Amino acid sequence: MHLNQALYTYFKENTRNLTEEWYRSIDQSATAGVYAASDPKVVESLKEQNHEFHLHFIEVFRKNEEDFFKDFEPWIIEIASDIEHINTPIQYVIREFKNVRNQYFDYVRNFAMKHPEITREEVDACYDIILKEMDEVILRFIEATYKYSQKVLKAQQEMINELSAPVISLSNHQGLLPLIGDIDTSRAKMILEHTLKQCAQRDIHHLFVDLSGVAMIDTMVAHQLFQLLNALKLIGVKTTLSGIRPEIAQTAVQLGLSFNETDIKNSLAQALSKNN
Repeated sequence: MHLNQALYTYFKENTRNLTEEWYRSIDQSATAGVYAASDPKVVESLKEQNHEFHLHFIEVFRKNEEDFFKDFEPWIIEIASDIEHINTPIQYVIREFKNVRNQYFDYVRNFAMKHPEITREEVDACYDIILKEMDEVILRFIEATYKYSQKVLKAQQEMINELSAPVISLSNHQGLLPLIGDIDTSRAKMILEHTLKQCAQRDIHHLFVDLSGVAMIDTMVAHQLFQLLNALKLIGVKTTLSGIRPEIAQTAVQLGLSFNETDIKNSLAQALSKNN
């Protein structure tokens, strides 16, 4: 008997049993997230995901490691980005991976009991394969979860940056860019790109940039803001700066930045009143 092929067939015949046994073993009072769900649709989806896991994992008895993970990777990425699993504390997800691993150990043990010709060394070798590849699946799942969370975080940060640099349309092709809060290099770059795009889209000829809500900027950010003024000038947009704090003015002077060609007012109210 070729043990690996025999185990593959044995597990394939029992994938549904593995799923049902696993789900019945979950103590819903001692877990959270998707494993504590009572919604029939969520439960059915969870079972199907578990069953698909088994259909992939049993291939460990037939494929080399490279092909095994090549085919397994889409499932890992899908679960790592599944909203129900995202909302489940990671320790509970890892615990269920381990519970499934123990299922495989039990099934191998039961299979060996039915086939006394299988040696202890062969059983131990199967345990080693299951342990090694299950640990690798867990590691890849954690990596995929981290990558997905970073992707979401980046998208959220970009959205926050865009919302934190809104160009407000005024009358007579005028616009207002009120800057509030700390501005780092990343946000300064976003402000530059976002402002130029919105001014062009909204046909703004005169933009009021108010800095009264910005307490401090570093040298790199000061350069970025200076570049913004120059870039606006190149696309035909006149700018008026208002609300420059002493600390920001000092940084600009130390850098040798010249605002001679920029209209500067003490306050936004003064800037707007002069142009109405």
